[in-house]
Amino acid sequence: QVQLVESGGGLVQTGGSLRLSCAASGLTFSRSAMGWFRQAPGKEREFVASTSYSGGSTVYADSVKGRFTISRDNAKNTVYLQMNSLKPEDTAVYYCAARRLSGYSSYAASYDYWGQGTQVTVSS
Repeated sequence: QVQLVESGGGLVQTGGSLRLSCAASGLTFSRSAMGWFRQAPGKEREFVASTSYSGGSTVYADSVKGRFTISRDNAKNTVYLQMNSLKPEDTAVYYCAARRLSGYSSYAASYDYWGQGTQVTVSS
Protein backbone atom coordinates (compact mmCIF):
# COMPACT_ATOMS: atom_id res chain seq x y z
CA GLN A 1 0.00 0.00 0.00
CA VAL A 2 1.44 3.32 -1.08
CA GLN A 3 1.49 6.10 1.47
CA LEU A 4 2.56 9.70 1.02
CA VAL A 5 2.67 11.76 4.19
CA GLU A 6 3.23 15.50 3.98
CA SER A 7 4.52 17.64 6.82
CA GLY A 8 5.96 21.09 7.40
CA GLY A 9 2.96 23.27 6.66
CA GLY A 10 1.90 26.11 8.90
CA LEU A 11 1.32 29.82 9.27
CA VAL A 12 4.00 32.23 8.06
CA GLN A 13 4.18 35.93 7.33
CA THR A 14 4.63 37.39 3.86
CA GLY A 15 8.24 37.05 2.82
CA GLY A 16 8.85 34.09 5.09
CA SER A 17 9.93 30.55 4.31
CA LEU A 18 8.70 27.03 4.88
CA ARG A 19 10.00 23.62 3.91
CA LEU A 20 7.50 20.91 3.16
CA SER A 21 8.44 17.24 3.34
CA CYS A 22 6.72 14.21 1.89
CA ALA A 23 7.69 10.78 3.16
CA ALA A 24 6.83 7.94 0.80
CA SER A 25 6.39 4.24 1.46
CA GLY A 26 5.09 1.25 -0.42
CA LEU A 27 6.58 2.21 -3.78
CA THR A 28 9.99 2.12 -5.46
CA PHE A 29 10.68 5.72 -4.63
CA SER A 30 13.97 5.93 -6.48
CA ARG A 31 12.18 5.11 -9.74
CA SER A 32 9.24 7.43 -9.21
CA ALA A 33 8.87 11.00 -10.35
CA MET A 34 7.40 13.20 -7.64
CA GLY A 35 5.39 16.37 -7.68
CA TRP A 36 3.82 19.05 -5.54
CA PHE A 37 0.40 20.53 -6.22
CA ARG A 38 -1.73 22.99 -4.30
CA GLN A 39 -5.36 23.91 -3.95
CA ALA A 40 -6.63 27.20 -2.60
CA PRO A 41 -10.21 27.60 -1.33
CA GLY A 42 -12.66 27.80 -4.22
CA LYS A 43 -9.97 27.09 -6.81
CA GLU A 44 -8.85 24.14 -8.88
CA ARG A 45 -5.85 22.09 -7.85
CA GLU A 46 -2.78 23.48 -9.60
CA PHE A 47 0.69 22.27 -10.36
CA VAL A 48 3.59 23.66 -8.32
CA ALA A 49 6.75 21.62 -9.04
CA SER A 50 7.95 18.22 -10.14
CA THR A 51 11.18 16.27 -10.11
CA SER A 52 12.35 13.26 -12.07
CA TYR A 53 13.26 9.99 -10.34
CA SER A 54 16.85 11.08 -9.77
CA GLY A 55 16.23 14.71 -9.02
CA GLY A 56 18.29 15.62 -12.04
CA SER A 57 15.40 17.25 -13.87
CA THR A 58 12.82 19.60 -12.40
CA VAL A 59 9.99 21.80 -13.61
CA TYR A 60 8.12 24.61 -11.89
CA ALA A 61 4.96 26.60 -12.32
CA ASP A 62 5.71 30.15 -13.46
CA SER A 63 4.09 31.50 -10.31
CA VAL A 64 6.71 29.89 -8.04
CA LYS A 65 9.78 29.85 -10.28
CA GLY A 66 12.75 31.42 -8.51
CA ARG A 67 11.06 31.18 -5.09
CA PHE A 68 10.38 27.46 -4.62
CA THR A 69 12.81 24.56 -4.94
CA ILE A 70 11.89 20.90 -5.18
CA SER A 71 14.44 18.30 -4.13
CA ARG A 72 14.53 14.67 -3.09
CA ASP A 73 16.55 12.28 -0.98
CA ASN A 74 16.17 8.81 -2.39
CA ALA A 75 17.97 7.29 0.58
CA LYS A 76 15.22 8.66 2.83
CA ASN A 77 12.31 8.17 0.41
CA THR A 78 11.47 11.82 0.89
CA VAL A 79 10.75 14.75 -1.41
CA TYR A 80 10.96 18.35 -0.26
CA LEU A 81 9.58 21.70 -1.30
CA GLN A 82 11.56 24.68 -0.06
CA MET A 83 9.36 27.75 -0.26
CA ASN A 84 10.94 31.19 0.07
CA SER A 85 9.59 34.72 -0.33
CA LEU A 86 6.10 33.47 0.40
CA LYS A 87 3.11 35.55 -0.65
CA PRO A 88 -0.52 35.51 0.52
CA GLU A 89 -1.48 33.99 -2.83
CA ASP A 90 0.62 30.93 -1.94
CA THR A 91 -1.95 30.08 0.73
CA ALA A 92 -3.34 26.64 -0.07
CA VAL A 93 -3.37 23.01 0.86
CA TYR A 94 -0.21 21.49 -0.61
CA TYR A 95 -0.28 17.93 -1.89
CA CYS A 96 2.53 15.54 -2.63
CA ALA A 97 2.05 13.14 -5.53
CA ALA A 98 3.96 10.21 -7.02
CA ARG A 99 4.10 8.70 -10.48
CA ARG A 100 4.88 5.12 -11.39
CA LEU A 101 6.92 6.60 -14.22
CA SER A 102 10.34 8.21 -13.82
CA GLY A 103 9.93 11.44 -15.74
CA TYR A 104 8.61 14.66 -14.22
CA SER A 105 5.17 15.95 -15.14
CA SER A 106 3.03 19.02 -14.55
CA TYR A 107 -0.21 17.14 -15.23
CA ALA A 108 -2.16 16.01 -12.18
CA ALA A 109 -3.83 13.22 -14.13
CA SER A 110 -0.43 11.61 -14.75
CA TYR A 111 0.13 10.98 -11.04
CA ASP A 112 -0.87 7.70 -9.50
CA TYR A 113 -0.70 8.38 -5.78
CA TRP A 114 -1.54 11.37 -3.61
CA GLY A 115 -0.98 12.45 -0.04
CA GLN A 116 -3.59 13.96 2.25
CA GLY A 117 -2.16 17.46 2.04
CA THR A 118 -0.71 20.02 4.43
CA GLN A 119 -2.03 23.53 4.97
CA VAL A 120 0.15 26.52 4.21
CA THR A 121 -1.16 29.92 5.22
CA VAL A 122 0.70 33.13 4.41
CA SER A 123 -0.49 36.18 6.28
CA SER A 124 -0.18 39.69 4.86
